[in-house]
Amino acid sequence: MADEPIDPATYGERWAEVYDDHHVGASPTAIAFLADLAQGGRALELGIGTGRIALPLAAAGAAVEGIDISESMVAKLREKPGGEAIPVTIGDFADDGRQGPFDLIFVVFNTIFVLLEQAAQVRCFGNVAKRLKPDGAFVIEAFVPDPARFHGSVSAAEVGLDRVRLDASQHDPVTQRITSQTIFLSDGSIDMRPIQIRYAWPSELDLMAQLAGLRLQARWSDWSQSPFDASSTRHVSVYVRDDSRA
Repeated sequence: MADEPIDPATYGERWAEVYDDHHVGASPTAIAFLADLAQGGRALELGIGTGRIALPLAAAGAAVEGIDISESMVAKLREKPGGEAIPVTIGDFADDGRQGPFDLIFVVFNTIFVLLEQAAQVRCFGNVAKRLKPDGAFVIEAFVPDPARFHGSVSAAEVGLDRVRLDASQHDPVTQRITSQTIFLSDGSIDMRPIQIRYAWPSELDLMAQLAGLRLQARWSDWSQSPFDASSTRHVSVYVRDDSRA
């Protein structure tokens, strides 16, 4: 493992310039799913980044706001049509927040895992619970951990005539951390883009929700609401207030 953790700010600063080149835009199904929960009300995205979800969701009628620790990522959002109109707080979404309440709070594309300590992920749930409307929803999209895939490895994700992309990773099962580098080799140059995450099992996330006074309302395998089962590699989980604890 690296001596120093690659924190969320490092990721944003190193990836901002190329992020949109390597990540597809939001699927219409994802936007429809989130818009249905927001119902034209206030929606807060944790880790808003370059706005690949926020901008189309705002176009669908939600009043979108965001939090992100990376000023470089938010600068990319500001460059896009409509990006200047979205209020964004620069900060750590485990502890910082915008004034609620919100109809919808969401964190997608594994971004909950950039919080590198279990305690920080627990604080995030508590932070969310304080800002949700009584009938609001908290949505998480993330991968389902698969230990068989987490062994330290180097793989060629792209091989071209003048360009190679390598993905290198190390796994610490004790801390549930994965440290990885995406390495681009092109025309004799080397470009390295790092990331470190702390994954959590769906059941672990459910317990974090319980500690915050939330409960799992639904869990799907994807934005199309396919059933979640033992073969699912991803999940879209919807949490709401646990009225039984009122």
